[in-house]
Amino acid sequence: MTSIAMFNNKGGVGKTTLLCNLASYLGKYLKKRVLIVDADPQCSATIYLFKDDQVNKFYEKKDAPSIYRVVQHLQKAKGGYLKGADIPIHNETQFKVDVLIGDTRLALAEDFLSKDWSDATNGEARGLLTTFIFRGLINELKERYDYVFFDMGPSLGAINRTVLLACDYFIMPMSSDIFCLRAIDNIALSLKDWTHKIEIGLDAYEKKEDEVLFDNYKTINFLGYITQQYIARKSNGVKRPVKAYERIIEKFSREISEKLKDFYTESNQDNLKLGEIPNWNSLVAFSQISNKPIFDLSSADNVFGSHVQKVSEFRALMRSISMKMNNNIAKNHD
Repeated sequence: MTSIAMFNNKGGVGKTTLLCNLASYLGKYLKKRVLIVDADPQCSATIYLFKDDQVNKFYEKKDAPSIYRVVQHLQKAKGGYLKGADIPIHNETQFKVDVLIGDTRLALAEDFLSKDWSDATNGEARGLLTTFIFRGLINELKERYDYVFFDMGPSLGAINRTVLLACDYFIMPMSSDIFCLRAIDNIALSLKDWTHKIEIGLDAYEKKEDEVLFDNYKTINFLGYITQQYIARKSNGVKRPVKAYERIIEKFSREISEKLKDFYTESNQDNLKLGEIPNWNSLVAFSQISNKPIFDLSSADNVFGSHVQKVSEFRALMRSISMKMNNNIAKNHD
């Protein structure tokens, strides 16, 4: 199983829409077994994937069948991670993915995860178990899925640190603005600091206890970036970003290659740009209202005229991005 975090330190870059549609394409067209983990306390992926009545049904009880159960189980010291059979997975048929739904109470876990982080870096077993809670989740489910995608908020707090230390890869959606350029620095510095400290903690535990706590741990790798939300115009029949956006987009490759060079293999250096997605305006809204992937929208969802062509173009984009993503994964294993 391949675990992928969709992350950017800047909010409003369209990461949830991208993640859900990419995961759905893998499930519907490539016939992969896909799980989405909604690790954002705002629950954006859950709201996008499921209809309102289903969302209300999930949360009408105090103990919602959500990601918070995974954290709560460990908090109550019940002897480790929640077992695979007890993890509350929900199936979503329109997107053809399984989902571990989000929970606003996940925000309450920030203090718990922060407190145990210092113990983890000192090689304490309890701190390491807490820090690798999502790695434990992945291990419990690795036989059931081909991919697990984590949707995340934009912070560099304890929750997202825990997710990023658990995953094999991360993909960075980029809106075409100067703030995304600045976010690259934040992400690079944080990842270097976290991976360095957790490796010290794991080594200290191994020396103290004479055993390896996580024998399958490896540093997360950068899989690539996708530029989004730019205004496109046609030039010689090809859609290209307008100049104001193009100047910013051109800087992404240089900044990413330099700042994130510790997190990708040399063979992938020329293939880090996974795709460009222009502003799809009303199609995103139609997708959210109908709780369907953008590439499956039809006249039943009020899609007519030029929008029909845009739906086909979006499907082709998801195909291209998924192929480039999988190529980079394959090269990483060579």
